[in-house]
Parts: sequence; structure tokens; C-alpha cells
Amino acid sequence: MQSVFKFPLAVTALHLVEQGKLSLDQSIRFLPSDRILAHTHSSLQDKYPDANVNVLLRELLGLAVSQSDNVAADIVLRTIGGPAIVNSYMDSIGVTGFHLEDGEDGLARDVTAQYRNWFEPAGAVQLLRRMSDNSPLTPEHTRILLTWMQDAATGQKRIKGDLPPRTIVMHKTGSSGTRDGVTFATNDIGLITLPDGRRLAIAIFVSDSKAGDDARDAVIARIAKAADDEAIQTKK
Repeated sequence: MQSVFKFPLAVTALHLVEQGKLSLDQSIRFLPSDRILAHTHSSLQDKYPDANVNVLLRELLGLAVSQSDNVAADIVLRTIGGPAIVNSYMDSIGVTGFHLEDGEDGLARDVTAQYRNWFEPAGAVQLLRRMSDNSPLTPEHTRILLTWMQDAATGQKRIKGDLPPRTIVMHKTGSSGTRDGVTFATNDIGLITLPDGRRLAIAIFVSDSKAGDDARDAVIARIAKAADDEAIQTKK
């Protein structure tokens, strides 16, 4: 699953905001123990290498979803109470085939840990469809989350790669490292807005591939374009 988990994490955090257990405008301490050393994908950690600052939950969620910030995501995961809370909420809204066990710090420490976090493609599509068609969140929070996904800076050559210019795509990527020529995960899930306003939910996971970066991205782009073409031709 890799960073795809940041999407259900954000859904869960926003649910807790709606329950009054959290507030988007509350300050959360970025602790030294939250750092993922020696290096990780995190503009938050790059900006505050020594930590010890307060950050709004709204900012942490935006960083986690739009920039796939690893440290921001782990701070949110710590704040809500850990992976079990995400698993429980996904189950409560009927999302199947999902399991979260480790945050980004755990993944950074143990390369085998990534296989403990998984999302079946059908389950990912199920969550995307739920958020688009019958969101468990308020319209305001749904809009905020989908806007973060639309503004995503990662994966520009994946789902979006072969689609017509200006196509609206709300998505969340996930990417692993490479060892001995094998890249463990190259993922992208999202909602593609069709010309007639319908939204196509799609989830593509490329696992344990020996292909290069460009080839993996291109495969995802071609699959998304084929699905988009078919959906446009199918008026349902």
C-alpha cells in the first residue's frame, strides 16, 4: 500500500474531527521522536529538522495527502491513536480488503514491514466510490479532502499521465524503494472526472516489479487512459 494509506488515514482523522474529538485548527506538537531519520520524504522535517514546533492538524493533513509527507502522516497517525483506529473506521463504513499495521517510521526501519500494510484494489475503489457518491463525511470535509487529493504533487506521470489536459484527477500515490533491482510498490488510486461530470474510481497497484521508473509509471498511465476511454464511451 505504501503512502496510499494516507488517504484512509485522512478520512479517519476528519471523522474524528466531526465527532468533536479533534479540531482541524488544533495545534499538535511535532516531537523529536516523530522524526524519521536519517532521511525521509518530508517537507515538514526538512523545514524543522530539530522538531519541537506546533503544527495545525489542518496543515498536517494537507501535507500528508497533497505532498505525501511521511512525518506529517505519522504525527496524524499518532494523534488519532494508531493504525487500529483507521482499521476500525474503515470496517465501520463497509470498506473491505484493507489493513494498516505500520506507519512510515516502521516502513523506514524494516523493508519487510511494507507487506503488512495492504489494500485490495477492489477495496480501494470501494472507498473512492463511497467518498464520491455517499461520503461518510460532511460535504465540507469531503470537499477539503478531495481538494487535497486534486492538488497532489506526486505521481504526475501515473493516473494523470496520458489523460487529456485539464482533466480533474483526485488521487493518492504510494511508492516504495528499490532493492536488488526490484521495486516493491508503485501505486496510484483516484477519481477521474469524466467530461459529463461522472467520476471514475480507479486503483492500480504495481508490485515487486523489475521494470524501471518510467516503465512502471507508463503502465499505470495506459491503464488509466484505457479505463477513462471506456467510461466515456459507456453512458451509464
